Amino acid sequence: MNTNARPNLPTEAEATLARESSRLLSLYLSSHEETQTIRVVDQGGEHEAVRVPTAAYRLLIDILAEMAQGNAVSLIPVHAELTTQEAADMLNVSRPYLVKLLDGGGIPFHKVGTHRRVYYQDLVNYKNHVDTERLKALEALTAQAQELNMGY
Repeated sequence: MNTNARPNLPTEAEATLARESSRLLSLYLSSHEETQTIRVVDQGGEHEAVRVPTAAYRLLIDILAEMAQGNAVSLIPVHAELTTQEAADMLNVSRPYLVKLLDGGGIPFHKVGTHRRVYYQDLVNYKNHVDTERLKALEALTAQAQELNMGY
């Protein structure tokens, strides 16, 4: 897994194709089935039916929908181990700041030799916790502004 690679943004033609593909695939999504069948046709006209898990089919539709909006998409396995730079990039913070979070116990990590590694799921858990706390603070500020009739 290479999480350093920055995915390229889709071209306008790719976004248009993704939009149409997403729309067509979603028409055939059967959510009550465990698997979906897709027929793959090669350049020579040969075809074969391929069964995929419904969760993977949904993921494909979601990827195409993101591409249709002009977004780049990358997949990271939930059990992936990230370097401190990769983790910092995902949180949009500097690597030294992330290292302080790690050393302060804010995010669990382990060492591989002398290098710190962070599990993707631990990073997501931290981000969700921070986002929840941020939302609570914003709600408290909003309530306070309402009580003081500050006009918002």
